[in-house]
Amino acid sequence: MSQKTGGSIFIFSSPSGAGKTTLVKLVSKRKNFITSISHTTRKPRSNEKTGKDYHFVSTKHFKNLIEKNQFLEYAKVFDNYYGTSKKPVIKNLSNGMNVLFDIDWQGSKQIKAQNINFNIFSFFVLPPSRKVLYERLSNRDMKDKLIASERMKEFYKDIKHWIDYDYVVINDNLKKCYKEISGIINNIIFKKNKISFNKKKIEKHVIKLVS
Repeated sequence: MSQKTGGSIFIFSSPSGAGKTTLVKLVSKRKNFITSISHTTRKPRSNEKTGKDYHFVSTKHFKNLIEKNQFLEYAKVFDNYYGTSKKPVIKNLSNGMNVLFDIDWQGSKQIKAQNINFNIFSFFVLPPSRKVLYERLSNRDMKDKLIASERMKEFYKDIKHWIDYDYVVINDNLKKCYKEISGIINNIIFKKNKISFNKKKIEKHVIKLVS
C-alpha cells in the first residue's frame, strides 16, 4: 500500500481475554505512538477511567453519534456498543502519529473498508489455550463466571477471523509476545525485510484451540 505523509494505523484484535489491551498499552509507550480511545455504552470496570480507557457514554448518545456519521468504525459486542471517532484519529495520523486500535474483527473490517490514505497494519492475538483464556476472563474485576462463560461462546466466532490479519501472534508469555510484536513494528517502521508469521504453526494452534 502506498503511504502518504503521516502516521500509520496499527490494529490489534483478539478473542476477549487474550491480552490485546495489555499489549496495546505496551506498544503505546513507543515514540510517536498513541492509542485511539473508543466510545462505549458499557459500564466502566473499577480500574477504568473515562477519557483514559474509554469514553463512557449512554446508548442514546452513542446512537446520536452514529446518525451524525461520527464513527470510523463501530460495533455491538456483548449487548454494548463500541466505536471510534473519526476526527481525532485523522488528526493524529496527519500529524505523523501512529494510531493504535484495540478493537474486534468487526471494527477492523470496517476500518480496512474505509478510503483512508494511511497505511494499515493488523495484528491478531491468540491465547495459549482455552483453559488459560477462561482463567483470565474469570479473574477480571467482575468475578462473574456467567460473563466469562458467555465470552467463551463468542470465542469460537472471533477466532476464525485470524486469517484476515497481517500478523498473528500467540500470547503465551507477555514479555515474549511483546518482543515479537515490537520486532515486527521495527521492521515496518524502518522498512527492513518483511516479517511473515508461521501460518502452518498458527493453523495447528487454532485447530487445537477449537477442538
